[in-house]
Amino acid sequence: MSDSTPAAPVVLDIWCELQCPDCHHALTDVHALRARYGDRIEVRLRHFPLEKHKHSYAAAQAVEEAAAQGKDWPYIEAVLARTDDLARAGEPMLIEVAGELGLDAEEFDTALIDGRHMLIVDADQAEGKAIGVTGTPTYVIGGERLDGGKSQEGLRERIEEIADRLLAGQG
Repeated sequence: MSDSTPAAPVVLDIWCELQCPDCHHALTDVHALRARYGDRIEVRLRHFPLEKHKHSYAAAQAVEEAAAQGKDWPYIEAVLARTDDLARAGEPMLIEVAGELGLDAEEFDTALIDGRHMLIVDADQAEGKAIGVTGTPTYVIGGERLDGGKSQEGLRERIEEIADRLLAGQG
């Protein structure tokens, strides 16, 4: 009996924060993985704001507002491309990027003030700590944690090995 339902995509969680230069470099891997796997892999950004980056918590909330407005990944990529600007300018830069992407910048401002997305950010961070995330980026795929905060070297190959194994197991 053949089942014509498409297999669920392999989930790749990336524990990340938007003021982290290493997370910016991780985007290259994300693009390559998306190009290779298409919709067979689901890349999910998970929030792990680090205390050493004072605007990372606000940036995480801003991502959730971008998601609510339907443009999470374009927003993530635009902010990660400007980690230095974020360090310098903080929240005004987050609102500026929203405007550049055609999002409702006023709603971003309100969301950062009223903290409507704090629970999601806090839950991600708590889950990350619970599974041993200590820095960013950290990847989790197939129950395996790969720490990219120390080095990005060889990580994409390792992620591809795991994804290939998981996808082969679905057939």
